Amino acid sequence: MMKYFGKKVYRHSGFPSLFSIFALALFWCTQALATDYSDGDIHKNDYKWFQFNLMQSQDNKLPFGNEKDTYFEMEFGGRNGIVSLYGYLDVFDIFNSSKDDLHKKDNFFLKFAPRFSLDGILRTDLAVGSLKEWYISTITNVADKSLFEHFVGLGADIELPWFGVVGSNLLARYARENFGAKDEGKWSGYIFANNWFKPFYFFDDKSFIAYQGYLDYKFGYDKLYKESKDTRTKTSFEWFHGFYWHSDQWAAGYGLKYYRDMANFKDGASYGSKKQNTTGFGHYFDVTYKF
Repeated sequence: MMKYFGKKVYRHSGFPSLFSIFALALFWCTQALATDYSDGDIHKNDYKWFQFNLMQSQDNKLPFGNEKDTYFEMEFGGRNGIVSLYGYLDVFDIFNSSKDDLHKKDNFFLKFAPRFSLDGILRTDLAVGSLKEWYISTITNVADKSLFEHFVGLGADIELPWFGVVGSNLLARYARENFGAKDEGKWSGYIFANNWFKPFYFFDDKSFIAYQGYLDYKFGYDKLYKESKDTRTKTSFEWFHGFYWHSDQWAAGYGLKYYRDMANFKDGASYGSKKQNTTGFGHYFDVTYKF
């Protein structure tokens, strides 16, 4: 569960400091090493990775009471020329267990997030201070029951003290399909998405422990909110903190995730005889095999 575009924000009220942090990052006094493609070699930073993850979620804050599941994740990423890629495919209830909340419900979720380097396209160095490289960023999310949405916008790799490179992206959303909601076929909402991967403790056998995670803030979902003010929100927030041990072929770890109005469903809103539980902390346990 790397969630790291470079190798995975939403809310205008209550979290103004997120945008202040982003603005500060853009003009950080620390000068980063620039990614210079003026020599014409756009493949100098090529790499790729691929892995299988067995994930166990507990106290998840997905809407409609979907709090626990054991699922399989195929995760991949890399760089080839101007294209930087991250993605994953989640297959839910992998052991066909009646104890899983997604048993006989949704089967999969796909995220596909290529970014296209403006530095590479223009064969020039566009670095400004701690901004190492600029991108045209995209994300596509697909689920098997009527979810198909696209995001497109501007991204950057930002060099920050201690963290190293943080991938940051500000994107607009187009809802191709959204479970029949009135924002289908329309531009509706934005996402401010950030991700990082920071090894911080190394062992003699070259394995290490990393702090890895992502912070996603969705805002401007006005069409969803106007459709149902009692059950939907304009904003949503997710913040994942993962601590993982890594070797060349294996990884294992724990992730603590904070949710606020997950998927823009209002926490505490009624559905049937129950209430939405979309705000709070969830837990993730993971074993990974790397290829």
